[in-house]
Amino acid sequence: MKASEIISLLPYEDPFLFVDEITAISEAGITGYYTFNKDSYFYKGHFKNNPITPGVLLTECMAQIGLVCLGIYILKQDLKNITQPQIALTSHEMDFFLPVKPGNRVKVISEKEVFRFQKLKCKVKMLNTEGKLIARGKISGMIKV
Repeated sequence: MKASEIISLLPYEDPFLFVDEITAISEAGITGYYTFNKDSYFYKGHFKNNPITPGVLLTECMAQIGLVCLGIYILKQDLKNITQPQIALTSHEMDFFLPVKPGNRVKVISEKEVFRFQKLKCKVKMLNTEGKLIARGKISGMIKV
């Protein structure tokens, strides 16, 4: 399954799609990128004169790349005839270290911890273009096929 096919199966679209590209994927993990558009609606009111990306959206970006895209890849055989898989985030635990400013590009790296009974649990981290750690944590979710 190609990266473009995985992204096309995501149940999101602009302005809530936080995946630009997937550069590596296997049963064990995934790496992908997203650039936070300077004109995104959420920057208008998130800290006057010093906008930063809300942590909930950083978590969402990590979930979309690190959990949902990886889950679609792992379940590729089961998803052959499905155009919109149903996905539910079941838990997350996240630590944040650096802000993400408008226009910043981030890299998400996810490692599968366990996949059992349609539930996927991953260790995820987000890095900036300098390779510095922005956030890290664990995300779990379920994909219904």
